[in-house]
Amino acid sequence: MRFEHETLTQRVRFAPGDAPAAVRAEVERLGGSRVMVIASATEHDLAGKVTAELPVIVRHDEVLMHVPVAAAERARAAATAHEVDLIVSVGGGSTTGLAKAIALTSGLPIVAVPTTYAGSEVTSVWGRTEGARKTTGSDPQVLPRSVVYDAALTLSLPVAMSVASGLNALAHCVDSMWAPRTDPVDRVLAGEGIRALAAGLPDVVADPVGLPGREQALYGAYLSAVAFSSAGSGLHHKICHVLGGAYNLPHAQTHAVVLPYVLAFNAPAAPEAAQRIADAFGATSAVEGLQRLRRAVYAPTALRDYGFAEEHIEDAVRAILEAVPVNNPRPVTADGLRQLLRAAWAGTDPMASGGTED
Repeated sequence: MRFEHETLTQRVRFAPGDAPAAVRAEVERLGGSRVMVIASATEHDLAGKVTAELPVIVRHDEVLMHVPVAAAERARAAATAHEVDLIVSVGGGSTTGLAKAIALTSGLPIVAVPTTYAGSEVTSVWGRTEGARKTTGSDPQVLPRSVVYDAALTLSLPVAMSVASGLNALAHCVDSMWAPRTDPVDRVLAGEGIRALAAGLPDVVADPVGLPGREQALYGAYLSAVAFSSAGSGLHHKICHVLGGAYNLPHAQTHAVVLPYVLAFNAPAAPEAAQRIADAFGATSAVEGLQRLRRAVYAPTALRDYGFAEEHIEDAVRAILEAVPVNNPRPVTADGLRQLLRAAWAGTDPMASGGTED
């Protein structure tokens, strides 16, 4: 057994029902005295409650999917103009992503308060979109110094969005099984993340105002992001980054739709990883376990439902081929991607489409 595993330095607090006090403690610990709060307009009231006791100097609500470069520049300018010394982000992946965009060029510390299961708060990965192209990178400077998880803050997240966001987290787990830098530690974290998400998401659907299911989902999302941060982006994320950036598709739903097709594509070529995934689901096969969960939570099924047109498949195939990880378990060809994307566009059976050989 030979591998290298790097653990990122970050303070994480699970504080059910106690986010305001936990956030205040983290801001004080980091010495923040001129705080910038980033939260979308829809999260305004929630963010106000969470940050009511902080020395807030500016609130910024221009939060857009995939972090357009122009929006990032405006946020950076606001932070500079107000001489901000710490950022608190309250929201999902787009909110955290904007905070990271500021930190990337300023080095400002971030206290992240997630309200979805996106997982961006745990990674050193940043992303931005310009000219219909999404670019990602990794820099330790963008990793939030502290994260406060409070499942009560996810109660306002609609069930359908909770499902899509949770399946996005599950995609982090699956990709971490065979991503470029994966190691045994990542695979263990990813397996436990799958187990927790598979247990929590059906409870969220069955009892949307109950905390136990949301706590399990949040715990699973955290583990998934820790694994993903170490393992790196596999085929699934490369596909979804291209689709999201080029066609402005909703982030979580895109991941939720594409995941079973990538799993069906790769699983036959990675039997050990596939068995780990199956075991985490308590299923006979990885794809069967995922599909059972997807049926239980009424998961999104087709890219055409979210604005991806069939005529875009050929252009998408060309763009994805440029980004495919060199060590993907199975060789990726244009024809293989074409089959995968067409099946995901239509929402057909993953095993009948994505799992067949080219």
